[in-house]
Parts: sequence; C-alpha cells; structure tokens
Amino acid sequence: KELLSSFVFIVFVASALKWCAHPLASGQCSICYLSKLYGNVFTVHFGPRKAVVLAGYETIKDALLNHAEEFGERAEIPIFRKMTRGNGIAFSHGELWKTMRRFTLSTLRDFGMGRRTIEVRILEELNSLIKYFQSYQGKPFDTKMILNNAVSNVICSILFGERFEYDDPEFLTLLKLLNENTKLLGSPMASIAPQLYNFYPSLGFLLGASKTVLQNISELSAFLQKLFKEHKEEFNENNLTGFVDAFMMKQQQESKKPHSMFHNESLLFSTLDLFAAGTETTSTTMRWGLLLMMKYPEIQRRIQEEMNQVIEPGEMPKLEDRKKMPYTDAVIHEIQRFANIVPMGVSRSTPSDVNFQGYVIPKGTEIIPLLTSALNDELHWKTPHQFNPSHFLDADGNFARREAFIPFSIGRRACVGEGLAKMELFLFFAGLLRKFVFQPPPGVSKAELDLTADVGFTLNPMPHLVCAVPCK
Repeated sequence: KELLSSFVFIVFVASALKWCAHPLASGQCSICYLSKLYGNVFTVHFGPRKAVVLAGYETIKDALLNHAEEFGERAEIPIFRKMTRGNGIAFSHGELWKTMRRFTLSTLRDFGMGRRTIEVRILEELNSLIKYFQSYQGKPFDTKMILNNAVSNVICSILFGERFEYDDPEFLTLLKLLNENTKLLGSPMASIAPQLYNFYPSLGFLLGASKTVLQNISELSAFLQKLFKEHKEEFNENNLTGFVDAFMMKQQQESKKPHSMFHNESLLFSTLDLFAAGTETTSTTMRWGLLLMMKYPEIQRRIQEEMNQVIEPGEMPKLEDRKKMPYTDAVIHEIQRFANIVPMGVSRSTPSDVNFQGYVIPKGTEIIPLLTSALNDELHWKTPHQFNPSHFLDADGNFARREAFIPFSIGRRACVGEGLAKMELFLFFAGLLRKFVFQPPPGVSKAELDLTADVGFTLNPMPHLVCAVPCK
C-alpha cells in the first residue's frame, strides 16, 4: 500500500512540476501554492521520506545565509549516492566536500575564471558557433545540440585544456548521455523509476530507468578515464593544461598521505560534476534566451540598437562592454529569472537538529530550497509571471541588481561555476544577437511559440526550430 501511494504521489508531484514548470504556462507554482496554505516552512512526505520546503526569498535567505552551517549539508539521495559513491563536488559531504570545493574554486580561478583568459576562450568558441549558425543561411534548425557543444567546449577547455569539434562522434555521444540522464532524473514519467529508487533502494533491480541512468554514468566514466590516461601519460607539472592536470599534481603532492581525499574517484566525479553543470544549465538558459527573443522581437531590436550605440561597427561585444549595455544585461538576468531552470534547487540537509523560525527540524532532514518561489516572489517582482526586463532596470534605465535573483542558489552550496556562467551568457547571447536576428520558422507566428517547459532535472524549452537571419 505504501509503495503504491508513493508511486501515485510521484506521478502527482511530477505532473505538478509540469503544471508549474513555467510562469506563463500556469501563473503559479503548485508547490508555491502549498506555501499559501501552510506557510513558508512546511513538510511534504515522499513515501517513507519527508522533506521540509523553504518558500519565499526571505525564508530561503534566512536559512541558507543566516543559518548557513545548519542547512549546509547535501541531502542523502540514494540515486545520486549510487551514481557518485559520495564523491565529487555536488553530492559529497563533510570534509570531502569542503576540500573538493575549496580546491575547485582555487583551480578555476588559476585557470582564468573571471579573467581575460577565459573571455578569449569563450570568444573563440563563439566564432565557431557563429559559423555553424551561418551555415544554415537563415533556414530553420534546432539549437539544442549545437549550444550544448559550444558551452561544453568552454568547460572542456578549463578541465582538459582542449575543445572538441562539433561533429566529434565521441563528444556527441557524451553530450547525448548527459542529456538523457538530465531527462531521466526529472521528467514526469521517466523519473518515476529513479524517484521510487530514492524511496525504496532495495527495489533498484526492478527499475529499468534507474539502470539506464547508472549505465550512462558508467559510459561517461569510461570516456573520462580515457582522457585521464592521456593526460597522465603527457603530464608535465611545469605545463598544467587545466583542472585535470592540477588535480593530478595535487595527487602527487599528497601521495604519501594515508587518507588523501585526492584519489581517482574524487577526480572522476569532480570532473563529471563540473562537466555536467558547466554544460546543461548555461546551454539551456541560452535556448530560452533565443526562444524569448523570437517571442518578443521588440526586445531583441532594442538590444541590437543598444549594441549599435556602444560597439564599433564590425566589432563584437566584450565583457568590458557589459556596463555600457544595461538593457542587454537586464534582459539576460530576466531570461534567467523567467526560465527558472532549476525550480526546486538541489536538496540540502540538516547536519544537526535546527531551531528555525519557530520550528524544530530534526538532524538529517531533507531541505528543499524552492528557488522558483524566490524568482517569482510577489514581494520582490512587479510582474513575477511575465517576461519583463524592467525588473532589472531603475527609473533612469540603469541596470539594477535584485537580491531575490538567486538562480545559482546562495550560501555555502551555491554554484561554483556562477562566475563562468555569467561570462558565457553575456558573451554568447550578445555575440549571437550582434550577428543575427532570430525569427520563428516560416508559417509560425510569435504567438504560436510555446513557452511551456519540458520538465527534466532542469526545465528545458519544448523542442522548437530557430531561424538565424544575418543582421544587415
């Protein structure tokens, strides 16, 4: 009976996520609606497991910033435990997590995150992306894989010191496996098996989708192990090419320590975490951006007019131009807010009993920071369920930061790649709009463009075609 009720509840939650996946599609998130009934801190039961939901920006901020230690652990989710064996950055715990996160942030900075060197790499990739778009000569095409490829190549250059050609069969297979897992871990029906696995791990042998997820991880691991072997054979501590080389040097330095955390499994899953996170979220946001530009051509025109005023003819946007392009910056932030691609965040956990806003939350409780409730908080956004760049502009048209803008989460577990993602979004988005006007395919009106999200671990646009017409 409990198993059946869990199955029914998962279908309900998945359907609810589908219903609330995008503001224009629904008007209000179903789980946000529960906060109207039960307050900004409430419990939901997932079969034998329960989780505490934090809703609204003020509540999330209070928990993740003011009570950072109390809400600082990652929830123990069986499917991710099975995938990573507790290693990596995203789903590790305790001292291992602290060590890996500290090393990762330091290494990413060493290899140029937030600096001119990474900007050069992004602009080089943008040139390849523009050539690909130009090859369609204004005819309709699907941007999903090519944007995945381009964004992934940026993180690959940081991880491995190299990029891959867009038609590289191994690279395409790798991205396909990542996309499939993202879908399986979150889509309404496909995710039933992984979610049941989370509630009843002992039934894993019955759940085919969970096996597919784990098989995909195995294939991804094999691909990375092959790259690690090549890097080990060519390793030169005086010429570190990226994160992998830096990790291998750290392994050498700690080789005599009996319990070093810099072992091969940490290398594998830290690399996989960075690769996956550095590909999926930014490319998905870019796809939403181009779709929204087709939906709102007047906003697209205004961005291009702003660029024409700021950037010399024949030149491309650079990071230094962002401060001179407040409207473009506002649109990019609004794309992230409106697209809302990780609506439920990634679950946290309480490492000890917590007294929070009048509630006692027991040790080990799963915590869901409902990011969508902050990105659509009516106390912080004038028109939360509409695409409205003026959310990020003051009365004089200057760019205005908003504290409830937390697509990367906040606190100790905030996204380590936030700085890189912001650079990529500006340079790719502004660069593409510098070269192209994006239009719906012939016979499709802007009113017919669907802004309903396709639910997975992240919220993707529904499949659609784009026409990239060269600017005159």
